[in-house]
Amino acid sequence: MTVQKPPFTLSDLAARVKERATASAETSYTRRLLDRGVPHCAKKFGEEAVETVLAAVSEDRERVIAEASDRLYHLLVLLEARGIALAEVEQALGARSAQSGLEEKAARQRG
Repeated sequence: MTVQKPPFTLSDLAARVKERATASAETSYTRRLLDRGVPHCAKKFGEEAVETVLAAVSEDRERVIAEASDRLYHLLVLLEARGIALAEVEQALGARSAQSGLEEKAARQRG
């Protein structure tokens, strides 16, 4: 009988990023990114965003999944660099879900 692992979540990834942020730069790519500062982390996130868009337009499903995974990782590293927890982003999303996307967008444009 095999025991099935629970699905890996964004919360799991955020926890791993936080854990790896405390490791040495010799053993942790995450630590290396963070050591280079917010601008570098933002640049890496932007690069991954472009790669995700290009994959979505012209590559196969597996490539899109791989690039989306990279983008999510780099977003969480950027949030860590800025001291922002995934829970804070989830809270903002929850607040936005109280109205339709069109209403929420219109409110941001007015404000």
